[in-house]
Amino acid sequence: MQFTRDYRIRFSHCDPAGIVFFPQYLVLFNQLVEDWFTDGLGISYADLLGPRRIGLPIVRLECDFRAISRMGDIVRFGLRAERVGGRSLDLTLQAYSGDALRVSSRQVLVFTSLDTHQAISMPADVRAALSIAP
Repeated sequence: MQFTRDYRIRFSHCDPAGIVFFPQYLVLFNQLVEDWFTDGLGISYADLLGPRRIGLPIVRLECDFRAISRMGDIVRFGLRAERVGGRSLDLTLQAYSGDALRVSSRQVLVFTSLDTHQAISMPADVRAALSIAP
């Protein structure tokens, strides 16, 4: 099952040509991951990074840019966990406007200690939430 959110494309996402500057899609995908943790899995992303000192950096990233988005467009962003490892997650993320795919991405995220910057095991509450997530 896919977690989705609709985001409006804003002026701050666009370049002088009036279209989304491609790195801004990565900012929006990160926003989607944060929303997925907090709203979809019920685990505060802010608490992971803050008090729990757990990072979730991207260690592998692939993107395919298919069509432009303009300021004011409403774009549906979707995320699906493809693989749950001992220390990592493989995610597929996509952004659509209507039936038109704008961008897709595959990402591998690794759980890390923000104190040592070393990989750590996936926290038990995250693993449990992933096992029951739709």
